Amino acid sequence: MGCGSGGCSSGGCSSGGCSSGGCNKLNTFDWLAEMDLPPHMKPFDIVEVRFKGTRKEFYKSSFVDFFTNEYVVVEAENGYDIGKVSLKGELVKLQLKKYNRSEHDTDFRKILRKASEADIAKFKENQELEVPTMYKARSIAMELGLSMKLSDVEYQGDRRKATFFYTAEERVDFRELIKRLAESFKVRIEMRQIGYRQEAGRLGAIGSCGRELCCSTWLTDFKIVSNHAARYQNLSLNPLKLNGQCGKLKCCLNFELESYMEAIKEFPPENYVTLTFAENKVYKSVKTDILKRIMWFAPQSELGGEWLSLQVSQVISYQEQNKKGEFPILELQEKKSLKPEKVELEFKNDMGIGSLTRLDEKDRRKNNQNRNKNKSRNNPNQGNQFKSNQFKPTTNQATESGPNTETKAAGNGNGNRNHRRPNHPNRPNRNPNNQQPNNQNPK
Repeated sequence: MGCGSGGCSSGGCSSGGCSSGGCNKLNTFDWLAEMDLPPHMKPFDIVEVRFKGTRKEFYKSSFVDFFTNEYVVVEAENGYDIGKVSLKGELVKLQLKKYNRSEHDTDFRKILRKASEADIAKFKENQELEVPTMYKARSIAMELGLSMKLSDVEYQGDRRKATFFYTAEERVDFRELIKRLAESFKVRIEMRQIGYRQEAGRLGAIGSCGRELCCSTWLTDFKIVSNHAARYQNLSLNPLKLNGQCGKLKCCLNFELESYMEAIKEFPPENYVTLTFAENKVYKSVKTDILKRIMWFAPQSELGGEWLSLQVSQVISYQEQNKKGEFPILELQEKKSLKPEKVELEFKNDMGIGSLTRLDEKDRRKNNQNRNKNKSRNNPNQGNQFKSNQFKPTTNQATESGPNTETKAAGNGNGNRNHRRPNHPNRPNRNPNNQQPNNQNPK
């Protein structure tokens, strides 16, 4: 039943809706919720109520105006208990058939009333007490040296009884444990042994597939899972991959087993198939893909030879020809190159953005500028010479600038070579005779 149809009137759709499995464990989709009963029919008076974990029971009610996931107070062995309505209406008849129950049985307990605010508050208090109760009970069991694992505890609605669920490899004498627990918690104690699959269903977890465990969401009956289910599906017999959270083989190995069993009927009955072709070429089966109906064969004459893939229909026809003494000619397929072709990816500017390498070019320019600065710092003469040569006039410039420049140029008429410049304080004197210029008087 979806949330919009009143299925979660008491506030249960916090994680995605009742129909998707978010409200509770082992929920049932009520596909008759939107249909009205005929006027001559009375609503079914048996309701399915869910408690903590995967426990569900059927109760009779004189009034059936309940909503799904609504808290109700029901009869218990000694007192009352509080649970949620998980299913009502005509679908409860199908659930009764599933559990081999009849609607005419007289052992159904009754629903007393709808839960009040005080009942719901007490129910939440019981849930808060379960964790410290579990820790204390485990410490007592360790003191007594019992080889058992307490996995869960459930308080009754009126807090008169506490049920402890445990797993153990052998039979455990827990009489002393019950006395210690009754003295500590002042309630009636009930010990109930469960299997490892039931323990995983009560606690819940995330499987290797990334989803919640099937036993904690929808699976109710646990069938035997053997290693043959993995062998038929060509799975590696690795316990780390085949075992579930409970330590047993995963229940999902049985889900697709029937389809594999039907597909295997098309294959040859032999475990290993041998085919003989012309020129004494013998191939033996090494691998099968059941769903694709393909078999792989390896040559027996050469080690590490190329495998041959054949359809099941081809393998059966080749077997019939070999039985008649005929050896067909083997047609090998052309080898396909495994090297991928080089694909040049081109950048298409659809959004008007510049080149993708524009930032790299800016970084490259900055690096070149920093490199030139570092060179000039390491060799100051080179930098000064660059500056002086940058502003040095040529011969034509000296003749055009006037008489003052002509008097400074002397020698062979080449102003660039014999041009006299004043000595820079950081530049060494290039005059080999340490002579002063003519326009300066020696001191």
